Amino acid sequence: MNNKKFWTSLIAGLMAVILLLSLIMSILPHKANAKTSSEIKDQIEQIEAENKEMEEQLGDLKDKLSALKEEQKENKAEIKALIAEKNLIDQQVGLLYGQINNMNEQIAAYNVLIADKQEELDDAIENLEKLNNQYKERIRAMEEDGELSYWSVLFEANSFSDLLDRLNMVQEIAAADSRRLTQLRQAAAEVEAIYNQLQAEKAELAESKRRLDATQAEFLQKGVEAQTLLNELTIKMDELAQQAGDYKDMMGDIEDAMEDFEEQLGKLETDLDEALYKEYLATMTTAPTKPTYSGGSDGSGGKVTIDTSGISWVIPCSYRYISSAYGWRIHPVYGYKKFHHGVDMAAPCKMKKDGTTDSPVYATRSGVVTIAGWSDSAGWYVKVDHLDGFSSAYMHLCCRPFVKVGDVVAAGQILGCIGSTGVSTGDHLHFSLYFNGESVNPMEYLG
Repeated sequence: MNNKKFWTSLIAGLMAVILLLSLIMSILPHKANAKTSSEIKDQIEQIEAENKEMEEQLGDLKDKLSALKEEQKENKAEIKALIAEKNLIDQQVGLLYGQINNMNEQIAAYNVLIADKQEELDDAIENLEKLNNQYKERIRAMEEDGELSYWSVLFEANSFSDLLDRLNMVQEIAAADSRRLTQLRQAAAEVEAIYNQLQAEKAELAESKRRLDATQAEFLQKGVEAQTLLNELTIKMDELAQQAGDYKDMMGDIEDAMEDFEEQLGKLETDLDEALYKEYLATMTTAPTKPTYSGGSDGSGGKVTIDTSGISWVIPCSYRYISSAYGWRIHPVYGYKKFHHGVDMAAPCKMKKDGTTDSPVYATRSGVVTIAGWSDSAGWYVKVDHLDGFSSAYMHLCCRPFVKVGDVVAAGQILGCIGSTGVSTGDHLHFSLYFNGESVNPMEYLG
């Protein structure tokens, strides 16, 4: 019996110890799989370095794309000039074809004229040969009879008047023979001159045709060269367009990667806040509860308000109005529906040349600066961890923040100047508030 009591007491004690240990383990923070704030900061630095490298690659691609566009512009101008030159050559070749056809027609017409003249010349030569034969017979008869034949004609005269008549007749016959011979010679000379003239004109036309053929061949060759160059430039333009498309695709990939980096960075920043908060909670027995604000704000920067849980908040800037509230909205730049993790406080940038500002941005509460730098979307911005679960972000500052990472800032301390850097459509302060890593509506605390 005693043994049974002993074992019962022992088992009950062990169960109590196990329950106590379970309760203690449930209270203690779980760090087995959680990363420390230092590890998360190292990851943030690594992602920021990779993001910077991506930005440099994106800048190089933009420069290359700009150079390609300039080269395309020059090629387009060259193609336009070549097209104009080729069109002119085509027109000139067309005119030359017309001229060649006209010249061929003229040559054909001259050939007909030459044929006609040749026929006329042949007739004249035939007539000349006929007359020559007649004269040859006369000459042969005169040679056989000698000059006595004329004297015999004269001596046969019956009277002086008959003698004169015979003498006149002999002279007229001789003169007629002489004129007829002269006419034949002139006709032959005229035909020969016409023939020579037509031959010269035909030779000149043939030379003109040869020159036109040579010119035509030159223009055709030039046209072929222009077309070849035009084809080469067109191919080059296509290659440049393809290369530009590849660059744009690469730029799109890099921009997507940078967007992923931004998303990872945001998650890591949230994880960092959570890690810092958990590390802070490790020194506390209980975690703070989420407060709500029941007062009001007039938009005066630097003014202190106190929420219902007794936490003091500083209005981060002097603003005219809330240009975009916390929650879902149509993004003013991207044009699609997106959740707005903060409020936009519209106010002008009043940065001075001496580095001071009349539009300061204040720390809403004291804490440690975890981010003070640049982001493509947030521009110049600051993030402060208030080490009690709350953290705040101040985006689109006009220039480099007035604080640096690791600085301990007091509530109301100036962090920078209102601006419009990053993805912004005008001067304003984007103010975000986070509790336990999740965004909350800042106006529930500021009023």
